[in-house]
Amino acid sequence: MNQNKVVKTLEEALATSYALVVKTQNYHWNVSGPNFKSVHELFGAQYEELFAALDEIAERIRALGVKVEASFEYFSKLNKAKKGNENLDTKEMLEDLALDHQALVAILKNGIEIAQKNGDEASADMLIGRVIVHEKALWMIESSK
Repeated sequence: MNQNKVVKTLEEALATSYALVVKTQNYHWNVSGPNFKSVHELFGAQYEELFAALDEIAERIRALGVKVEASFEYFSKLNKAKKGNENLDTKEMLEDLALDHQALVAILKNGIEIAQKNGDEASADMLIGRVIVHEKALWMIESSK
């Protein structure tokens, strides 16, 4: 098994997930308007789920025998989420987060393929579980617009 390729995609998923936690929490704090309560609660549930997932991804990297680098500088090199903007209106926040979840799903699906090609079914399984979560998050976001 070529662990380097698997670890690389896990690190990219970790960095992008971390950025998405921060952005989603920022939007949770700053959302306003007529749908405030429902969107505020949606963002809260989503950033809490994302935060819990960080540990799962990082522990999988450790299980593959690699130390987890966790600095803002390192994450910023790997992150595929766009910088947030707390001044967006609710609809724009939802659209912005949808794009990041789509980017993360692409990273995860690529990771599944890499893990399976390298015989790492445990990583592939974990990544499949993450795809399910992010596709549901997308559905919830799209349904809230």
